Amino acid sequence: MKYYLETYGCQMNEADSEIVAQIIERKGYRRTDEPQKADLILVNSCTVREKAESRAIARLSQFKGYKKDPEVKLGLLGCAVERGKDKIKEEYPFIDILLGPDSYREFDKILEEANYPYQNFSLSNKELYEGISPQRTSDLNGWISIMRGCNQFCSYCIVPYTRGRERSKPLDTILKEAEEIAQEGIPQITLIGQNVNAYDYADKGFGDVLEEVARIKDIERIRYISPHPSDFNTRMIEIMAEYDKICNHIHLPLQAGSNRVLEKMNRNYTKEEFLDLVENIRSIIPEVALTTDIIVGFPGEKEEDYQETLEVMEKVEFDNAFMFQYSSRPGTYAAKNMEDDIPYDIKNRRLEEVSSLQRKHSLEKNEQLIGQNKEVLIEGQSKKNKNEPVGRTEEDKLVIIKSGQPDKGEFINVKIKDIAGVSLFGTSLE
Repeated sequence: MKYYLETYGCQMNEADSEIVAQIIERKGYRRTDEPQKADLILVNSCTVREKAESRAIARLSQFKGYKKDPEVKLGLLGCAVERGKDKIKEEYPFIDILLGPDSYREFDKILEEANYPYQNFSLSNKELYEGISPQRTSDLNGWISIMRGCNQFCSYCIVPYTRGRERSKPLDTILKEAEEIAQEGIPQITLIGQNVNAYDYADKGFGDVLEEVARIKDIERIRYISPHPSDFNTRMIEIMAEYDKICNHIHLPLQAGSNRVLEKMNRNYTKEEFLDLVENIRSIIPEVALTTDIIVGFPGEKEEDYQETLEVMEKVEFDNAFMFQYSSRPGTYAAKNMEDDIPYDIKNRRLEEVSSLQRKHSLEKNEQLIGQNKEVLIEGQSKKNKNEPVGRTEEDKLVIIKSGQPDKGEFINVKIKDIAGVSLFGTSLE
């Protein structure tokens, strides 16, 4: 029996798909990259934004024709299922399996009993998928989910309703997973969670996790995503500075630069606190790369509120940013209680302006790297030129190697010679 698994959305979904793959393969299934050859076709969905949810469901709908073979089963997994279960059941009756993010152990039962349709949407305050070693899909990076769920309840975000409350994995379990990744020869580990630095288990915090993982000998590079600004502390930043293998890159979501909008978003920090955090981080890790998320056009965002976002961007000068127009997500506090009152043309203009400003900052940050030597982890070959290797610095900067032919997975020293937008060009010093 063969299965096909396609994943949409965040890195947590990628990690979850590796867990799903392991559970299914324990039942004797083998993976295929050709859906037409699969007996079980699965799509792991995202619902943070409407477009991501629609793409996942539309993709599964494309596979409906394969059900001409009555043995072929289709399954939709993940956050879109949890959010829209009643609508999905009604509008897509051809789907045989519907499972929310905390229900993947049900595959043991599903594949044994073959009793379709099957659905489970139960959220858990305990499920961490302990005892399941993910079926790694990358030989460059190993995901370790150290916690699940979120307690922040940002007013625009559906995650607490689709992934439940925060719960953290025991530190010894995390270290065992890290050791396994190191033994497999995977050079990089990424610690993940909906709110990764909210980790809290048996008096251990996220700083403890970082330090203990960094002490594992054969791990060469450590990343983490995504933290919340209100859960940072100085010790955590100092640990990053102490261990060279922890990357000098922090994704620090701003979302908005106006205290009035931040309060409506329920972000639990002020503009001033955010800027103080940035100053603290840079005082301890001067060469840190900071990236962020920004939403424009949030309900009630006045022009002066939006201008404050630009002002914060000018003060921080992020290395890169993910920028979005606000879109209402059914089920969130904002969707229930706030009118989406900013016209599309204003949202679009604001998005174009923040994007333009960020391009300027990204270019300036990259120009500062010209002439510097950087350690790069080779990820493969350039899509534009198969003879040019590409890799990433610890700051998560993409580098195209113009001389030398290092192997995928190799760390090499590179001299940065030129830039083009977000891409850097360098020559090997090996």
